[in-house]
Amino acid sequence: MNTLRPLKGKDFLTLMDYSKEEILRILDLADELKDRLAKGAPHECLSGKTIAMIFEKHSTRTRLSFQAGAAHLGLSAFYMDPTTMQLSRGESLSDTAKTIDRYIDALVIRTFEQEIVEDFAKHMKKPVINALTNDTHPMQLLADFQTIREKKKRLHDLKIGYIGDAWNMIHSWGIMSSIIGLDMTYAVPEGYTVKTKYRDFIDRTNRETGGSFTVTHDLKQAMTDVDIVVGITFISMTRAGMTEDAKAKKLKDFMPYQIDSEVMGWAKKDAIYMHCLPAHRGEEVTDEVLDGPQSVVFDEAENRMHTEKAVLALLLGGVD
Repeated sequence: MNTLRPLKGKDFLTLMDYSKEEILRILDLADELKDRLAKGAPHECLSGKTIAMIFEKHSTRTRLSFQAGAAHLGLSAFYMDPTTMQLSRGESLSDTAKTIDRYIDALVIRTFEQEIVEDFAKHMKKPVINALTNDTHPMQLLADFQTIREKKKRLHDLKIGYIGDAWNMIHSWGIMSSIIGLDMTYAVPEGYTVKTKYRDFIDRTNRETGGSFTVTHDLKQAMTDVDIVVGITFISMTRAGMTEDAKAKKLKDFMPYQIDSEVMGWAKKDAIYMHCLPAHRGEEVTDEVLDGPQSVVFDEAENRMHTEKAVLALLLGGVD
Protein backbone atom coordinates (compact mmCIF):
# COMPACT_ATOMS: atom_id res chain seq x y z
CA MET A 1 0.00 0.00 0.00
CA ASN A 2 1.06 3.60 -0.57
CA THR A 3 3.60 4.88 1.96
CA LEU A 4 2.24 8.43 2.17
CA ARG A 5 1.72 9.73 5.69
CA PRO A 6 -1.93 9.16 6.69
CA LEU A 7 -4.22 11.97 7.79
CA LYS A 8 -5.64 9.74 10.48
CA GLY A 9 -8.32 11.24 12.67
CA LYS A 10 -8.86 14.39 10.62
CA ASP A 11 -12.37 15.49 9.60
CA PHE A 12 -13.28 16.13 5.97
CA LEU A 13 -15.76 19.01 6.23
CA THR A 14 -14.54 21.42 3.58
CA LEU A 15 -11.60 21.65 1.18
CA MET A 16 -10.66 24.89 2.94
CA ASP A 17 -9.23 22.73 5.74
CA TYR A 18 -6.80 21.01 3.37
CA SER A 19 -3.56 22.11 1.74
CA LYS A 20 -2.62 21.50 -1.89
CA GLU A 21 -0.15 18.88 -0.70
CA GLU A 22 -2.84 17.02 1.23
CA ILE A 23 -5.28 17.15 -1.68
CA LEU A 24 -2.66 15.78 -4.07
CA ARG A 25 -1.92 13.04 -1.53
CA ILE A 26 -5.58 12.01 -1.65
CA LEU A 27 -5.63 12.07 -5.46
CA ASP A 28 -2.44 10.02 -5.69
CA LEU A 29 -3.89 7.37 -3.40
CA ALA A 30 -7.17 7.41 -5.35
CA ASP A 31 -5.19 6.67 -8.52
CA GLU A 32 -3.43 3.78 -6.80
CA LEU A 33 -6.66 2.32 -5.44
CA LYS A 34 -8.33 2.64 -8.84
CA ASP A 35 -5.44 0.77 -10.42
CA ARG A 36 -5.57 -1.94 -7.77
CA LEU A 37 -9.28 -2.45 -8.33
CA ALA A 38 -8.80 -2.68 -12.11
CA LYS A 39 -6.12 -5.34 -11.62
CA GLY A 40 -8.19 -7.27 -9.10
CA ALA A 41 -5.57 -6.69 -6.42
CA PRO A 42 -6.98 -6.89 -2.88
CA HIS A 43 -6.85 -3.72 -0.83
CA GLU A 44 -8.91 -4.43 2.28
CA CYS A 45 -6.83 -2.06 4.35
CA LEU A 46 -9.68 -1.15 6.71
CA SER A 47 -10.93 -4.62 7.55
CA GLY A 48 -12.82 -4.69 10.84
CA LYS A 49 -13.62 -0.97 10.85
CA THR A 50 -17.09 0.58 10.53
CA ILE A 51 -18.71 3.73 9.18
CA ALA A 52 -22.18 5.13 9.70
CA MET A 53 -23.94 7.01 6.90
CA ILE A 54 -26.68 9.59 7.47
CA PHE A 55 -28.27 10.93 4.28
CA GLU A 56 -30.92 13.60 4.82
CA LYS A 57 -30.94 14.39 1.08
CA HIS A 58 -31.60 12.14 -1.88
CA SER A 59 -28.54 10.41 -3.29
CA THR A 60 -27.60 7.95 -6.02
CA ARG A 61 -23.88 8.33 -6.69
CA THR A 62 -22.70 9.39 -3.23
CA ARG A 63 -24.46 6.69 -1.25
CA LEU A 64 -23.71 3.83 -3.64
CA SER A 65 -20.09 4.84 -4.22
CA PHE A 66 -19.41 5.08 -0.49
CA GLN A 67 -21.02 1.71 0.19
CA ALA A 68 -19.23 -0.01 -2.70
CA GLY A 69 -15.94 1.62 -1.80
CA ALA A 70 -16.32 0.62 1.84
CA ALA A 71 -16.80 -3.00 0.78
CA HIS A 72 -13.61 -2.88 -1.29
CA LEU A 73 -11.69 -1.60 1.74
CA GLY A 74 -13.14 -4.25 4.06
CA LEU A 75 -15.25 -1.69 5.92
CA SER A 76 -18.75 -2.33 7.19
CA ALA A 77 -21.03 0.59 6.24
CA PHE A 78 -24.31 1.15 8.07
CA TYR A 79 -26.97 3.38 6.51
CA MET A 80 -29.04 5.27 9.07
CA ASP A 81 -32.43 6.46 7.81
CA PRO A 82 -32.94 9.96 9.30
CA THR A 83 -36.70 9.43 9.52
CA THR A 84 -36.24 6.45 11.86
CA MET A 85 -33.52 7.98 14.03
CA GLN A 86 -34.32 9.52 17.40
CA LEU A 87 -33.19 12.86 15.95
CA SER A 88 -36.54 12.93 14.18
CA ARG A 89 -38.27 12.63 17.56
CA GLY A 90 -36.38 15.42 19.26
CA GLU A 91 -33.08 13.94 20.48
CA SER A 92 -30.38 16.59 20.45
CA LEU A 93 -27.69 16.53 17.79
CA SER A 94 -24.99 16.48 20.46
CA ASP A 95 -26.44 13.39 22.17
CA THR A 96 -26.82 11.65 18.81
CA ALA A 97 -23.26 12.50 17.78
CA LYS A 98 -21.74 11.38 21.08
CA THR A 99 -23.60 8.07 20.86
CA ILE A 100 -22.62 7.38 17.23
CA ASP A 101 -19.03 8.19 18.19
CA ARG A 102 -18.97 5.19 20.57
CA TYR A 103 -19.99 2.70 17.84
CA ILE A 104 -18.19 3.52 14.62
CA ASP A 105 -14.87 4.67 13.19
CA ALA A 106 -16.22 7.51 10.99
CA LEU A 107 -19.47 9.25 10.10
CA VAL A 108 -20.43 10.13 6.53
CA ILE A 109 -23.23 12.70 6.44
CA ARG A 110 -25.20 14.36 3.63
CA THR A 111 -27.37 17.13 4.99
CA PHE A 112 -28.64 20.68 4.62
CA GLU A 113 -26.70 23.36 6.48
CA GLN A 114 -22.91 23.29 6.66
CA GLU A 115 -23.23 23.98 10.38
CA ILE A 116 -24.80 20.54 10.89
CA VAL A 117 -21.68 18.63 9.77
CA GLU A 118 -19.56 21.03 11.77
CA ASP A 119 -21.68 20.41 14.88
CA PHE A 120 -21.35 16.62 14.46
CA ALA A 121 -17.57 17.06 14.20
CA LYS A 122 -17.56 19.24 17.31
CA HIS A 123 -19.22 16.52 19.37
CA MET A 124 -17.35 13.53 17.91
CA LYS A 125 -13.78 12.32 18.27
CA LYS A 126 -14.01 10.09 15.19
CA PRO A 127 -13.71 11.62 11.69
CA VAL A 128 -16.77 13.24 10.14
CA ILE A 129 -16.96 13.31 6.33
CA ASN A 130 -19.09 15.85 4.49
CA ALA A 131 -21.00 14.05 1.72
CA LEU A 132 -22.74 17.31 0.64
CA THR A 133 -24.34 20.33 2.24
CA ASN A 134 -26.10 23.38 0.83
CA ASP A 135 -22.77 25.22 0.93
CA THR A 136 -20.16 22.68 -0.11
CA HIS A 137 -19.61 19.34 -1.85
CA PRO A 138 -15.91 18.60 -1.28
CA MET A 139 -16.03 14.90 -2.15
CA GLN A 140 -17.28 15.72 -5.65
CA LEU A 141 -14.35 18.03 -6.31
CA LEU A 142 -11.84 15.32 -5.48
CA ALA A 143 -13.45 13.13 -8.13
CA ASP A 144 -13.59 16.03 -10.57
CA PHE A 145 -9.90 16.79 -10.18
CA GLN A 146 -8.90 13.14 -10.39
CA THR A 147 -10.79 13.11 -13.69
CA ILE A 148 -9.15 16.33 -14.90
CA ARG A 149 -5.70 14.94 -14.17
CA GLU A 150 -6.54 11.70 -15.99
CA LYS A 151 -7.80 13.51 -19.08
CA LYS A 152 -5.39 16.47 -19.18
CA LYS A 153 -2.35 14.73 -17.66
CA ARG A 154 -1.72 17.76 -15.46
CA LEU A 155 -3.21 20.08 -12.84
CA HIS A 156 -1.54 23.30 -13.95
CA ASP A 157 -1.94 25.81 -16.79
CA LEU A 158 -5.64 25.04 -17.12
CA LYS A 159 -8.58 27.38 -17.65
CA ILE A 160 -12.05 26.55 -16.33
CA GLY A 161 -15.35 27.97 -17.58
CA TYR A 162 -18.27 27.37 -15.21
CA ILE A 163 -22.02 27.94 -15.37
CA GLY A 164 -24.55 26.80 -12.77
CA ASP A 165 -26.58 27.70 -9.74
CA ALA A 166 -24.99 29.85 -7.04
CA TRP A 167 -24.95 26.92 -4.66
CA ASN A 168 -22.61 24.33 -3.17
CA MET A 169 -20.82 23.34 -6.38
CA ILE A 170 -19.61 26.82 -7.36
CA HIS A 171 -18.27 27.31 -3.84
CA SER A 172 -16.43 23.99 -4.02
CA TRP A 173 -15.10 24.53 -7.55
CA GLY A 174 -13.87 28.00 -6.63
CA ILE A 175 -12.19 26.73 -3.47
CA MET A 176 -10.49 23.80 -5.22
CA SER A 177 -9.33 25.78 -8.25
CA SER A 178 -7.84 28.45 -5.98
CA ILE A 179 -5.95 25.88 -3.87
CA ILE A 180 -4.54 24.24 -7.01
CA GLY A 181 -3.88 27.65 -8.59
CA LEU A 182 -6.01 27.52 -11.75
CA ASP A 183 -7.84 30.25 -13.66
CA MET A 184 -11.62 30.01 -13.36
CA THR A 185 -14.45 32.13 -14.78
CA TYR A 186 -18.00 31.85 -13.48
CA ALA A 187 -20.79 32.89 -15.84
CA VAL A 188 -23.98 33.70 -13.97
CA PRO A 189 -27.07 35.87 -14.50
CA GLU A 190 -27.38 39.15 -12.65
CA GLY A 191 -28.77 38.78 -9.15
CA TYR A 192 -26.91 35.56 -8.28
CA THR A 193 -23.60 35.48 -6.45
CA VAL A 194 -21.05 33.47 -4.47
CA LYS A 195 -21.35 33.62 -0.69
CA THR A 196 -18.98 36.19 0.74
CA LYS A 197 -17.13 33.86 3.12
CA TYR A 198 -16.26 31.52 0.25
CA ARG A 199 -15.39 34.31 -2.16
CA ASP A 200 -13.07 35.79 0.45
CA PHE A 201 -11.25 32.46 0.83
CA ILE A 202 -11.04 32.01 -2.96
CA ASP A 203 -9.59 35.49 -3.54
CA ARG A 204 -7.13 35.22 -0.65
CA THR A 205 -5.92 31.78 -1.76
CA ASN A 206 -5.58 32.83 -5.40
CA ARG A 207 -3.25 35.61 -4.31
CA GLU A 208 -1.03 32.93 -2.78
CA THR A 209 -1.23 30.33 -5.57
CA GLY A 210 -1.40 32.54 -8.67
CA GLY A 211 -4.86 31.40 -9.71
CA SER A 212 -7.80 33.64 -10.57
CA PHE A 213 -11.56 33.69 -10.12
CA THR A 214 -13.66 35.95 -12.34
CA VAL A 215 -17.44 36.42 -12.29
CA THR A 216 -19.15 37.55 -15.49
CA HIS A 217 -22.63 37.75 -16.96
CA ASP A 218 -21.18 36.94 -20.39
CA LEU A 219 -21.26 33.21 -21.18
CA LYS A 220 -19.00 33.53 -24.21
CA GLN A 221 -16.37 35.34 -22.17
CA ALA A 222 -16.43 32.54 -19.61
CA MET A 223 -16.15 29.70 -22.13
CA THR A 224 -13.74 31.06 -24.74
CA ASP A 225 -10.48 29.09 -24.98
CA VAL A 226 -11.07 27.12 -21.79
CA ASP A 227 -9.74 23.61 -21.17
CA ILE A 228 -12.63 22.58 -18.96
CA VAL A 229 -16.32 23.43 -19.41
CA VAL A 230 -18.39 22.83 -16.28
CA GLY A 231 -22.16 23.00 -16.64
CA ILE A 232 -24.04 22.39 -13.39
CA THR A 233 -27.78 22.39 -12.75
CA PHE A 234 -29.52 25.76 -12.82
CA ILE A 235 -31.70 24.82 -9.85
CA SER A 236 -29.88 22.85 -7.17
CA MET A 237 -31.46 20.83 -4.39
CA THR A 238 -33.71 23.78 -3.66
CA ARG A 239 -35.83 22.61 -6.62
CA ALA A 240 -38.23 20.48 -4.54
CA GLY A 241 -38.96 23.29 -2.09
CA MET A 242 -39.47 26.09 -4.59
CA THR A 243 -42.77 27.42 -5.82
CA GLU A 244 -43.55 26.93 -9.48
CA ASP A 245 -43.26 30.68 -10.05
CA ALA A 246 -39.82 30.78 -8.44
CA LYS A 247 -38.60 27.85 -10.52
CA ALA A 248 -39.97 29.41 -13.70
CA LYS A 249 -38.19 32.69 -12.97
CA LYS A 250 -34.89 30.99 -12.21
CA LEU A 251 -35.02 28.89 -15.36
CA LYS A 252 -35.85 31.98 -17.41
CA ASP A 253 -32.81 33.73 -15.92
CA PHE A 254 -30.45 30.83 -16.56
CA MET A 255 -31.63 29.31 -19.85
CA PRO A 256 -29.53 31.72 -21.98
CA TYR A 257 -26.53 30.05 -20.32
CA GLN A 258 -27.28 26.52 -21.52
CA ILE A 259 -24.26 24.50 -22.69
CA ASP A 260 -24.81 23.31 -26.26
CA SER A 261 -22.54 22.46 -29.19
CA GLU A 262 -22.10 26.14 -30.06
CA VAL A 263 -20.86 26.93 -26.56
CA MET A 264 -18.50 23.94 -26.64
CA GLY A 265 -17.15 25.36 -29.88
CA TRP A 266 -15.95 28.46 -28.01
CA ALA A 267 -13.74 26.30 -25.81
CA LYS A 268 -10.48 24.69 -26.90
CA LYS A 269 -10.81 21.82 -29.35
CA ASP A 270 -9.67 19.32 -26.74
CA ALA A 271 -11.82 20.77 -23.94
CA ILE A 272 -13.73 18.38 -21.72
CA TYR A 273 -17.28 18.82 -20.45
CA MET A 274 -17.98 18.09 -16.78
CA HIS A 275 -21.17 17.78 -14.72
CA CYS A 276 -21.55 16.24 -11.26
CA LEU A 277 -24.95 14.71 -12.13
CA PRO A 278 -27.87 14.36 -11.96
CA ALA A 279 -28.30 16.43 -15.12
CA HIS A 280 -31.51 18.07 -16.22
CA ARG A 281 -31.28 17.40 -19.93
CA GLY A 282 -32.56 20.27 -22.01
CA GLU A 283 -31.96 22.77 -19.22
CA GLU A 284 -28.30 23.33 -18.32
CA VAL A 285 -27.02 21.03 -21.07
CA THR A 286 -28.18 19.49 -24.32
CA ASP A 287 -28.10 15.77 -25.06
CA GLU A 288 -25.52 16.24 -27.80
CA VAL A 289 -23.04 17.66 -25.27
CA LEU A 290 -23.83 15.38 -22.33
CA ASP A 291 -23.60 12.27 -24.52
CA GLY A 292 -20.90 13.66 -26.80
CA PRO A 293 -17.21 12.78 -27.17
CA GLN A 294 -16.02 15.65 -24.95
CA SER A 295 -18.21 14.62 -22.01
CA VAL A 296 -16.47 12.92 -19.08
CA VAL A 297 -19.44 12.89 -16.71
CA PHE A 298 -19.49 9.14 -16.12
CA ASP A 299 -15.74 9.08 -15.51
CA GLU A 300 -16.41 11.67 -12.82
CA ALA A 301 -19.16 9.50 -11.38
CA GLU A 302 -16.87 6.47 -11.22
CA ASN A 303 -14.07 8.45 -9.65
CA ARG A 304 -16.33 9.37 -6.76
CA MET A 305 -15.77 5.85 -5.47
CA HIS A 306 -11.99 5.94 -5.85
CA THR A 307 -11.51 9.31 -4.16
CA GLU A 308 -13.90 8.40 -1.35
CA LYS A 309 -11.89 5.23 -0.74
CA ALA A 310 -8.73 7.31 -0.56
CA VAL A 311 -10.26 9.68 2.00
CA LEU A 312 -11.49 6.77 4.12
CA ALA A 313 -8.13 5.01 3.97
CA LEU A 314 -6.19 8.14 4.95
CA LEU A 315 -8.56 9.31 7.69
CA LEU A 316 -8.99 5.85 9.24
CA GLY A 317 -5.33 4.90 9.17
CA GLY A 318 -5.49 2.27 6.45
CA VAL A 319 -2.29 3.56 4.85
CA ASP A 320 1.07 2.54 6.33
